[in-house]
Amino acid sequence: MKIVACYNVKGGIGKTAAAVNLAFLAAHEGARTLVWDLDPQGAASFYFRIKPKVKKGSKGLLTGKKTLEDVVKGTDYPNLDLIPADFSYRNLDLQLDEVKKSDTRIQKLLKPLASEYDFIFLDCPPSISLVSENTLIAADAVIVPTIPTTLSLRTLDQIVEFCNKLNIDHTKIITFFSMMDNRKKLHKQIVENPPQHVRVLDASIPYASDVERMGVYRQPVPVFAGNSRAAKAYRALWEEIKSVLH
Repeated sequence: MKIVACYNVKGGIGKTAAAVNLAFLAAHEGARTLVWDLDPQGAASFYFRIKPKVKKGSKGLLTGKKTLEDVVKGTDYPNLDLIPADFSYRNLDLQLDEVKKSDTRIQKLLKPLASEYDFIFLDCPPSISLVSENTLIAADAVIVPTIPTTLSLRTLDQIVEFCNKLNIDHTKIITFFSMMDNRKKLHKQIVENPPQHVRVLDASIPYASDVERMGVYRQPVPVFAGNSRAAKAYRALWEEIKSVLH
């Protein structure tokens, strides 16, 4: 089982879109795949047409009254399951702070699923928090979508610094350029001269209306626009991530 966290401190940069599309592509290839929507906004749950509600909420999971297996939901797609978001996740930081070994609690919750799934994707909330620390520790790879702008690169530096302060192996951080617009000179300059202190994948996701239309169709891009630039970009991205994971 490989755990992939889709994470960034910033919101609105294509994090959830990446989690949903990459998970779909993994499942489409036959891999047993699970998405855990950890963001109380519930965007991944919305895309998969599943109500953002977990019985007994986050506290039930952390106290052992519920296991992750109890709250897994099937999606419309073979081999692809979802643990939906719950609004109680907004209090997850406080609740984690109350349990023993709080920094490894999510890792412990995921462990029993090792024989059930080949890939688990964590759609993380955009924050620097105890939830972030948990997901960074639990993940085999941390996928960080990064818009090719100066401020987004600064955020990437903050994530690396966060890992270093917590003694988390920052080499598990893998970034790719998201919302790439070839018409913008700065975008092209940054893509041609990527940062050297983290692994930057070759594939990039274009700034495209098809990604935005995921909210209209409530489907992954390869389902409703299989031949689009965005769908081809997500496939290329998944091929690169697979090679890193293996």
